[in-house]
Amino acid sequence: MMRQYELVERVKAYEPGADEDALNKAYVFTVKAHGNQKRASGDPYFSHPVEVAGLLSDKRLDCASIITGLLHDTVEDTEVTIPDISETFGEEVAALVDGVTKLSQLELQSDRTKQAENFRKLVLAMSQDIRVLIVKLADRLHNMRTLHFIKAPDKRRRIARETMDIYVPLTERIGIRDWQEELEDIAFQELNPDARASIVARLEFLAESGGDVVERVRAALQANLNDAGLSADVSGRQKRPYSIWRKMQRQNIGFEQLSDIMAFRVVVDSIEDCYKALGALHGKYSMVPGRFKDYVSLPKPNGYRSIHTGVIGPENRRIEIQIRTRAMHEIAELGVAAHWRYKQTGKPDQESKGSTEGRQYRWLRELLEILDNASGPEDFLEHTKMEMFSDQVFIFTPKGDLHALPRGSCPVDFAYAVHTDIGNRCTAARVNGRLVPLRTELRNGDQVEIVTSKAQTPSPAWENFVVTGKARACIRRFVRSVQREQYVRLGKEILDRAFKAAGYEATEKALKGIVQRFDAENAEDIQAAVGEGRISARDVLYAAYPGAKEKEKEKKAPRPRAAKEQIDPSSGGAIPIRGLIPHMAIHFAKCCHPLPGDRIIGIVTTGKGVTIHNMDCPTLENFSDMPERWLDISWDQEAVDGSAFTGRIRAVLLNEPGALAEVTGVIGRDGGNISNLKFTSRSADFFEMLIDIEVVDAKQLNNILAALRASKHVNSVERA
Repeated sequence: MMRQYELVERVKAYEPGADEDALNKAYVFTVKAHGNQKRASGDPYFSHPVEVAGLLSDKRLDCASIITGLLHDTVEDTEVTIPDISETFGEEVAALVDGVTKLSQLELQSDRTKQAENFRKLVLAMSQDIRVLIVKLADRLHNMRTLHFIKAPDKRRRIARETMDIYVPLTERIGIRDWQEELEDIAFQELNPDARASIVARLEFLAESGGDVVERVRAALQANLNDAGLSADVSGRQKRPYSIWRKMQRQNIGFEQLSDIMAFRVVVDSIEDCYKALGALHGKYSMVPGRFKDYVSLPKPNGYRSIHTGVIGPENRRIEIQIRTRAMHEIAELGVAAHWRYKQTGKPDQESKGSTEGRQYRWLRELLEILDNASGPEDFLEHTKMEMFSDQVFIFTPKGDLHALPRGSCPVDFAYAVHTDIGNRCTAARVNGRLVPLRTELRNGDQVEIVTSKAQTPSPAWENFVVTGKARACIRRFVRSVQREQYVRLGKEILDRAFKAAGYEATEKALKGIVQRFDAENAEDIQAAVGEGRISARDVLYAAYPGAKEKEKEKKAPRPRAAKEQIDPSSGGAIPIRGLIPHMAIHFAKCCHPLPGDRIIGIVTTGKGVTIHNMDCPTLENFSDMPERWLDISWDQEAVDGSAFTGRIRAVLLNEPGALAEVTGVIGRDGGNISNLKFTSRSADFFEMLIDIEVVDAKQLNNILAALRASKHVNSVERA
């Protein structure tokens, strides 16, 4: 364990103006606060915060960060409070300690919810000051170094999985590479010890059989660059076990098929020398196709800049080479922490100036936007894990602005990355000038133009193909808000109708009096629950007016099949339907595909709202003994005018050339749009198919049916 004077000397070595008294006070403060507490290893607990402070000093962080490292566990594990820290060490340190402190006082439902809530708070805190994240990562790194002292295997695996899911991606995002690799390796050892042991054994065998291969290759590269007149420092190493394992998994290959398990780094004086070194190496060795990446002209979001290339190098070995300047190397090694080194020296390299300030924090702003749109901490954790784990592609706007997106992203992901409003109003996309479907996967270097409309809203179907956490969170937020509005409106209409039939009025006052009985906060919650089908209108009526139940008993009980027989869709009491967004409060049955103009009926479905059926749909027989679920509804003509609805037809065609072309031509000429087509049977003379057609109403579909019946290629056709 580092002694008090050693820590102070280390900080003073790179920050001569550091507050020595504050550092000494913080060291003594944490020793006294943790007192006789012990860690799982048996060491005094205060050894942990001291080691965390040491890790921070390795990255040359400022004095406030070192003090925070010393104090970061005092609020969580001792009687010390944030006001105590504020009074003793000032507001800056208190804010940093508060950001790192876990929400251990919250009584949450599960370990996963607790983890998610802690992560949510961490994101909020580090959005105010990125040092919170660096301290937290140092804390996690030291805890992982001592993970083997925890006796319970399940707890070790849980901590390792949490580290791999959350803290490794965060470390990668802020660019502290050595911490990232160590966290990965320790977690890998715990989560998959057999795989790691196998890879380590193979690496050791290669080292024994090939001698010091890395040094021989390094010397050859150094000599080649010297011959080219370049001043360069070349270093090399074998890749880490987890890095090798991840590549084996990603490419689905065995260890024997890996040929680039060695990586070499070339550090030169200027950007111009980077490209000279690249030319010298490519002139000497054959380049491996697909292995060249220029992160100098297109830096990663965390500010990382290097040229990556793969070559068949010395001794005919396939190797990976990274070429960078000294300033780039410092950013690559220290990441965000390099910012404080520049603050101390006051001499940032011009090529790197601002790299830790602007583009690098875009990912953090995106996490905050996901936080705003997520429905809860677990939802937030799901989206951010997806956001941080993905490989990236670089996409350009028509004006040339660059956006980094996870691999597999589509134009909808890009639209939300540009701005939430653009995502919400996205109607179409042009990729490299060509109109493409919104689910098209984007590739590196694509130029994307988003077409928007004020009338457009996010489609719930988008969630099936977007990959970014922000896009998914925004779509879900819209669906939740619109869904609730529709449930509330539908529930209000159902209650008004039920109360009126019983001779009462569904006033807000009547509903407010029963909110507690239904575990609701207000009358709107009751209306939403009725619209969703979780509460029946009859239960609400009986709760508000108990006398209504007695009145109903006095009446003759209706026959089970009376519901369908008694409903007249032309009556004025029908509820006009307007919920035309799929999967919302009102949706259309797939068994009968009702269209405007059809006589329709509604069935209240628990958790889904109302399902619309044709009046003569055979499925309705299944609900004949549940009259309370039948709902009298009608089309709201103003709402449906101009909207597209899907009608399904079954057609039997002659099996001859031109038959299918004739059918699709007839449908197109009558204004129908085929959305799906499926062959159900085929013989030598005929083939049968189901065709889904987008139309405006039943009349248009009937016109299409009539035109098809007139075709010589059509044997028979009818609505399915």
